[in-house]
Amino acid sequence: MKYRNNILAAIDIGTTKIVTIIGYINENGRLDVIGMAKSPSKGVRRGLVLNIDEAVGAIRTTVDEVQKQVGFQIKQAFVGIAGQHIKSIRNRGYINRDSYDTEITLADTERLLADMYKIPIELGEEIIHVLPQNYIVDSETGVKNPVGMFGKRLEANFHIVIGDIASARNIERCVDRVGIKVRQMILEPLASSAAVLSDEEKEAGVALIDIGGGTTDIAVFYDEIIRHTAVIPFGGNVITKDIMEGCAILSKYAEQLKVQFGSALGDLAQDDKVVTVPGINGREPKEISFKSLAYIIQSRMEEIIDSALFELENSGCMDKLSAGIVLTGGGSLMRNLPQLVKFRSGMDVRIGYPNEKLGNDSTGEVNDPMYSTSVGLLLNGYDILTHSMSGEKNRMQEEVPEFVSDGEDNRKRKESKNEKAERPDGDEEAESPKKTGKMRNIINGFIGFFDDNSTPM
Repeated sequence: MKYRNNILAAIDIGTTKIVTIIGYINENGRLDVIGMAKSPSKGVRRGLVLNIDEAVGAIRTTVDEVQKQVGFQIKQAFVGIAGQHIKSIRNRGYINRDSYDTEITLADTERLLADMYKIPIELGEEIIHVLPQNYIVDSETGVKNPVGMFGKRLEANFHIVIGDIASARNIERCVDRVGIKVRQMILEPLASSAAVLSDEEKEAGVALIDIGGGTTDIAVFYDEIIRHTAVIPFGGNVITKDIMEGCAILSKYAEQLKVQFGSALGDLAQDDKVVTVPGINGREPKEISFKSLAYIIQSRMEEIIDSALFELENSGCMDKLSAGIVLTGGGSLMRNLPQLVKFRSGMDVRIGYPNEKLGNDSTGEVNDPMYSTSVGLLLNGYDILTHSMSGEKNRMQEEVPEFVSDGEDNRKRKESKNEKAERPDGDEEAESPKKTGKMRNIINGFIGFFDDNSTPM
């Protein structure tokens, strides 16, 4: 199997669905998805795990299904994190180097970044991401990559994402109980942006609004730099609840009405059309007009949009978003939603599909806005791994074996040159293939995502 050692896995734990996805980066640098499974989410609300056992059961369902699809077991996975506990701050840090006469190295930038993880934060919180925005070398500002420059003082502005420790640990515990190690948690709006935004949009200035079931995630980019992130603690589920209460119907019928007949603009809904909904426990059926349904949806959707626009104002980049707004997530498929957002914001609006970096061999179902976060987790995971394995050669040689060796079998692999000798079944296909070219070091790092005793296809 040509991609056996070049595979990534990710788990998207959402309010309405849980998705486990597996893919690999092909020779063209694009993502090919080879397995994906989803199940209704249980025990999760607004990005927070409220029932460990129910969440573990839902995760296990998707993991078992996707492992059957691909024919091997997942060992590690990247996992998304969101929720109302997420917040972001800005901070500036600096280091003084020993000499003017030596070049700034990657180790210098990483030392500066590591210092940001030591800043004081509230009790019960932890830093999830430290994202450099720009660097300052001595008096030279606006530097995007200082490596190779000469200078004594290295400064940088950082965007720091902070989350609740307990919430993160609950997610990690759920995944761990399924038998999978969390390689790293990734903020969901960052993941979605990797899947649906182009480099040109990030340079010109763009806002991503990912409307999920329990939360709405915001990410703002300008000049190819992340400027702001936020999580709004409501999404499509509150619309369903409004329909249920406004029309006095069951939740399952409210969700069906929203998906099949809903519209975000009441004025564009048809006056002469109604839908009949069964009554509760044998009561008379209810007739609900399309227009009434649309006005219920519009009122709540306007609240979500206005909250998102408030975050865009806080970003300080509201007047710099030349590429406008990109909507994604399951809630973005609401009929006439782009028109409503354009009317409320005055910006260009498009629906974001996760096809920006998808390869031709990906399954057709994955190219849907509801899977933007899932696809983005794989893309972000690949960037994290390649970054951790780049840089100075001796540092890379120290890091890669640690990523590979997690258990007793992997430690044997580290010490043995012949992987076949480690496998009790002696399968010739289990022998590690010798990859060539510039991707070799990257590919070898991905083998840690799977058990040594997994069955190759």
